[in-house]
Amino acid sequence: MRTDYCGRIDKQYIDQTVTLKGWVNKRRDLGGVIFIDLRDREGVLQVVIDPDTEQAFANASELRNEFCIEVEGLVRARPDSQINNDMSTGQVEVLGKQVTIINRAPALPLDWNQENSEEQRLKYRYLDLRRPLMTERLVFRSKVTGAVRRYLEDNDFLDIETPILTAATPEGARDYLVPSRTHKGEFFALPQSPQLFKQLLMMSGMDKYYQIVKCFRDEDLRADRQPEFTQIDIETSFLDADGVMAITEGLIRDIFQKMLSVDLGDFPRMSYAEAMQRFGSDKPDLRNPLEIVDVADIVKNIEFKVFSGPANDENGRVATICVPGGASLSRKQIDQYAEFAGIYGAKGLAWMKVNEIAKGMDGIQSPVLKFFDAQSVEKLLNATNAKDGDILLFGADSYHVVTEALGALRLKLGKDFDLLQGEWKPLWVVDFPMFEKADGQLHALHHPFTAPRDSSLEALKESPETALSNAYDMVLNGVELGGGSVRIHDMDMQALVFELLGIGEQEAQEKFGFLLEALKYGTPPHAGLAFGLDRLVMLMLDAESIRDVMAFPKTTTAACPLTGAPGKANPQQLQELAIATLAKDASTAEKNEAEENQ
Repeated sequence: MRTDYCGRIDKQYIDQTVTLKGWVNKRRDLGGVIFIDLRDREGVLQVVIDPDTEQAFANASELRNEFCIEVEGLVRARPDSQINNDMSTGQVEVLGKQVTIINRAPALPLDWNQENSEEQRLKYRYLDLRRPLMTERLVFRSKVTGAVRRYLEDNDFLDIETPILTAATPEGARDYLVPSRTHKGEFFALPQSPQLFKQLLMMSGMDKYYQIVKCFRDEDLRADRQPEFTQIDIETSFLDADGVMAITEGLIRDIFQKMLSVDLGDFPRMSYAEAMQRFGSDKPDLRNPLEIVDVADIVKNIEFKVFSGPANDENGRVATICVPGGASLSRKQIDQYAEFAGIYGAKGLAWMKVNEIAKGMDGIQSPVLKFFDAQSVEKLLNATNAKDGDILLFGADSYHVVTEALGALRLKLGKDFDLLQGEWKPLWVVDFPMFEKADGQLHALHHPFTAPRDSSLEALKESPETALSNAYDMVLNGVELGGGSVRIHDMDMQALVFELLGIGEQEAQEKFGFLLEALKYGTPPHAGLAFGLDRLVMLMLDAESIRDVMAFPKTTTAACPLTGAPGKANPQQLQELAIATLAKDASTAEKNEAEENQ
């Protein structure tokens, strides 16, 4: 049995004999004395092997990086000149008396002194996770989940599991399907979230539920997406939106205080409409002082149709961002920002440099200045609070294009000009639209079980496009930590929402019949919220992606280099499941070439 972890051996163990187990982090032979940096999940400890202990010295001479070993020895204080204050164990060392090689290791496929490709890191993830940085991240994540559980259980929440094999329901992404052997030709779906089950738990009287649960979505990946991810899922009965927000805000404040000694303070609230208007995003990063300013009223009568056209269109928008010190930008740099805005549909990026306000029009530089009079320019400068040395960057197009393009440009400019202020800036975004319209069809902005805010059946049916939902998102530093809503607990309201979404009565019965049936039997009002655990830990640790805080993530193509998943199924298994696979056809080009040659 080991005495303790390497990283916990400190001055209290001086003059004690300890048994330690771990991996060789480094071995150094200095003039006949061998130094071993022994590592386990809690840290690194220096072990000294003298030639006097012949067998221990002989074994230590064979050691290489990542050998798994056991060391027995005496803890002693390091000489003052050798104390390492950068290590938690830097004031002590172990004089090794016995060294046992538990398991050897060949030359490593990963180079810890250089950057390895992500493919290599994931293929040899068990080695990658031995790196102190990765070990510390998983330990931190474990402590976060422990803090979540303690907080929620102290507030009378019950940890209740929900099914992984369930029915497919439309929740915004593709389902992962699992074929049934006993019901041939039929499929289970892996849950995109426990949404319906946690609502059913509320109907069952489990008035405070939580679960740290795996969710599955077959969608295109990016830095903060994985095909399987972990959610802190919370649902309550008899609490309104304010009640849920108070509990969950308290949870996040508690975690940050315990884990990072950070007091997030009270979270301000901002409507969705204000967030989109000022920041071009429903998850604004408030560390960035740049704001989008609407100037349609100023430019609607100028002769420059690129501006006046959208300014006079009820679906158009003309807006600008004032960048402090931006007048120093070269034409090439401005063109690069225009190209960036083009990614989001912008056709160009007009600009106006404010060189010296005191000179009037002579102090302004812009290719579109000829379309403006002095009064209009003065109004622009006042509206944007522009100062000497600033630049105004304009977007003019449909409301959607301008909002998205300037929202993305705002974030890029904030980083490029090093404008971010403060370490943590939380907020709640509230008052989301109930629906969004695409291709002439209404779609739920959150999900079809979200209740409208202050809307009767009649009002919602008469004007669904202007209805607000009783939903709320928690945002921190431009990242959506979690989102939730008050749920629909009235069967007639749920049926109406399905109807507005184009889900007919037959389809509603097929997909949600069990929910509609349950709503008949004294359903309590209920509300909840779900946090992305991976995203939360990523943000707290300032990691680049959620893959860096997960033990065994997939690549951006949803593959696992470690296990080779996904792989081909055994033909016998496919036969049992009554599934046939299609052979890969030749490419279209190959087919066409073959036809031409015939």
